[in-house]
Amino acid sequence: MKHRIVVLGAGYAGAYVAGTLARRLSPADTEITVVNAEPDFVQRLRLHQLAAGQEIEAPQLADVCVSTGIRLRLARVTAVDPARRVVAVADAEGGGELGYDTLLYALGSHAANRGVPGVAEHAFDVSSRPAALRLRERLDSLSRRDGDGSVLVVGDGLTGIETATEIAESRPGLSVALVARGELGAPLSAGARSHLRRACDRLGITVLEHISVEAVEATRVLCAEGTALASDATVWTAGFAVSPIAASSGLEVTENGRIVVDRTMRSVSHPNVYAAGDSAYAIGDNGRPLPMSCASAGYTGMQATSAIVGRLTGRKIPNTKMEYLGNHISLGRRDGILQMVDGEAQAKPTYVGGRKAARIKAGILKMSLWTTSHPTFGLPKLKRHLAVVPDAAAERTVA
Repeated sequence: MKHRIVVLGAGYAGAYVAGTLARRLSPADTEITVVNAEPDFVQRLRLHQLAAGQEIEAPQLADVCVSTGIRLRLARVTAVDPARRVVAVADAEGGGELGYDTLLYALGSHAANRGVPGVAEHAFDVSSRPAALRLRERLDSLSRRDGDGSVLVVGDGLTGIETATEIAESRPGLSVALVARGELGAPLSAGARSHLRRACDRLGITVLEHISVEAVEATRVLCAEGTALASDATVWTAGFAVSPIAASSGLEVTENGRIVVDRTMRSVSHPNVYAAGDSAYAIGDNGRPLPMSCASAGYTGMQATSAIVGRLTGRKIPNTKMEYLGNHISLGRRDGILQMVDGEAQAKPTYVGGRKAARIKAGILKMSLWTTSHPTFGLPKLKRHLAVVPDAAAERTVA
């Protein structure tokens, strides 16, 4: 009986891991299934562009998987039962259960409302393709009506900055404001902060600093200072959260629901479960938790792949670097900031800005898309046979 590997999520981490496993493991011994709610690969790093009105590539997952032998299940994950080694899914036909011997959990993250009233009912976000298209439709309606519409972006992290600048550049007829809880660009170097402010001034973005949002209503945002900010479209970018599925499954998770893993991305509580991407609470080589990011998805995905292949084939497991090197921030299509950090995750004094930074960011996005669309490129063609297939079958028989 084949060893069943199930990958939950086909984002940057899940798609890479599934494709690499398919290339490195013998199909005579393994059966790989990817479960994803959407039929296409979502370039999450570019969803703010989609919301602003631009078109971005969305390769069909079926096309990505066709040459790999991977089974694609278009369904929404509703539960994981590690004791029974099954995943419950829901789809148009009603769903069902998928059994597994090895599970790779890579369901990513979504916008976090932080318990602020009205966010779920009235705010927009760019954490998924449907959400970005919903915001795009709203921006279209504002652009068509008489008079300028107002867009309020809450949150001055990387997503908030990129969303505000992209909307302001793509839709100059709209009034865009960016709400920051503290100083705008506080984690950046002094030079990068100045560059960011100049970009906001150039694009006509109103920056509102040291403001705490207490509630979101249909046409305004209420602040802790007792003020109200008018808004025709409130975009919520004040952080991200992971699905509660991992926590409810009994896997050991952090307070915010991320799966606690060891150095090889293996769950510390359930050894046949691995995690990668935003869902994994992984410690970097600097001793700090890796941030939720595409780069972290790459590192954790590579490490999880090496660990799964190594353990199933009886080979030594190499350690993949777990680094946090810096941030690449787009400020519209022709400007950007590349801010590197030191070993303590603090911004280095120098930065790269302007068109050069924008080109670097565009190159990274293009490379990420190509790598995901060609998951087996450059890997050795030798497929490894498993050393643990009989054990896996026996365990299922005993269960």
